[in-house]
Amino acid sequence: MDANRPATGTETMVVSPHYLASAAGARILERGGNAFDAAVAVSACLAVVYPHMTGLGGDSFWLTYQPGEGRVRGYNGSGRSGAGATLEAFAGSAAIPTRGVRSAVTVPGMADAWDAVHVAYGRLAFADVLEPAIAYAERGFPLSADQHDNARAHVSMLAASSETAAIYLPGGRVPAAGARFVQPQLARTLRTLAAGGKDAFYKGPIAAEIASFLQERGGVLTREDFADHRGDWVEALRSGYRGYDIYQMPPNSQGFVGLMALNIVESFDLGTVEHGSADYYHLLIEALKLSFRDRDEVLTDPAFADIPLDRLLSKSYAADLASVIRPGRTAPVDAKPMGSDTAYAAVVDKEGNAASFIQSLYFEFGSGVVAGETGVLLQNRGSFFSLVPGHVNCLAPRKRTFHTLMPAMALREGRPCLLYGTQGGEGQPQTQTAIVTRMVDYGMDPQRAVSEPRWLWGRTWGEPTRELKLESRIDPAVAAALAAAGHQVRVVGAFSGVMGHAHAIKIDEAGFLQGGADPRSDGAAIGW
Repeated sequence: MDANRPATGTETMVVSPHYLASAAGARILERGGNAFDAAVAVSACLAVVYPHMTGLGGDSFWLTYQPGEGRVRGYNGSGRSGAGATLEAFAGSAAIPTRGVRSAVTVPGMADAWDAVHVAYGRLAFADVLEPAIAYAERGFPLSADQHDNARAHVSMLAASSETAAIYLPGGRVPAAGARFVQPQLARTLRTLAAGGKDAFYKGPIAAEIASFLQERGGVLTREDFADHRGDWVEALRSGYRGYDIYQMPPNSQGFVGLMALNIVESFDLGTVEHGSADYYHLLIEALKLSFRDRDEVLTDPAFADIPLDRLLSKSYAADLASVIRPGRTAPVDAKPMGSDTAYAAVVDKEGNAASFIQSLYFEFGSGVVAGETGVLLQNRGSFFSLVPGHVNCLAPRKRTFHTLMPAMALREGRPCLLYGTQGGEGQPQTQTAIVTRMVDYGMDPQRAVSEPRWLWGRTWGEPTRELKLESRIDPAVAAALAAAGHQVRVVGAFSGVMGHAHAIKIDEAGFLQGGADPRSDGAAIGW
């Protein structure tokens, strides 16, 4: 698609980071499904055609809007740690491993989320909604350049598990981009799920095989952990930004960081700040750094800690934070690196239904472990738990960890007008803030908003750093000014994958739709 022009539609719009998933959502809409049917179809297809970023062994978060309800709802599709996930279980370790069987300490929440959204709002049969994903897994699809590049970067990790290597390194080699990639085991698992619903995953043969595989290899999850899993419908967080009502997921999601950053930025008149200038980047970076500082002190499972959201999201607190930002001078802030493998997508239909959702395995290819013959690549999200007693995100049984996933939706006059989100851990609130300011303050359409040069402060995951990565399309004079202000600048590629894959939908005053898909991804925006 043209990186400079948005897709347009009068009735519907689908955006996702893989064109086959977007096309599947569009087909479901053409068959009479609504936005929620299409969204589940897109999510399931991403679990097949973007397996390095997301999958059935991972988590997801959803924001929904249905005109009859007239409100934004959230669904927390993240899993909790197993009953045996104790500090004693990891005694002698400084941290939970980031790869391997021992990194899979939380139950995957994806299948439950599909079921919950479909039961609440879907129109078509669940099996029909999953059929495109099953077909791609069974018959194959052209392997994306993104999957090829990520597999090449992680060959040794993929080769460490025979079950994983058999699928992702067939014949002992990374498949070429464009080669047919099939996943027959995953197809069988999806068919079992389509026929038996979520109980087939959490209480039936799928859970039994995954748990047995993990237990035989020293893992902590049991069949009982799967049977006990439940996702939750939750009240979405809300804050205002220049006449828009912005919605995010509550903790254990980091969604409130996106609201905090916008609250801080709202204290400044962007009408006097040129977009793309050093002042523009500096302001947004400093606002986000301040938000990250608070996030790292409080974010965990709210069932285990009191998270002072009223204070953090108050406009007066935002004004206090804004007052410490100095033009041309950075402030030292501590924040931790986050995982990066994620897939964001959104769907709007002609009835006004809207779904904004995001899903992940945490690191690229998650734990690196495919569970037996299920074809399910397990997430390593639980490796972010701390093993330090007293830490706010300390490991405990039946606990959700600090989560980076944060789909967003904005309403105006009570109706959805912006749906947006991105891949990229630490980069998610940074890119979201860029998208909102570009569309609201600078009048950009969604395609330009996601295509414009981006930055990333800190690391998506890995060793901690305060590095500020700038895409090379940013004016060298701007990069020099940011370096002079104290930022640790490093210039990366023009459309760098490290910036994540962002997508957005805009619904204008006439009800027409515009969609933007990130040129850094294999995605597409499809509308009509």
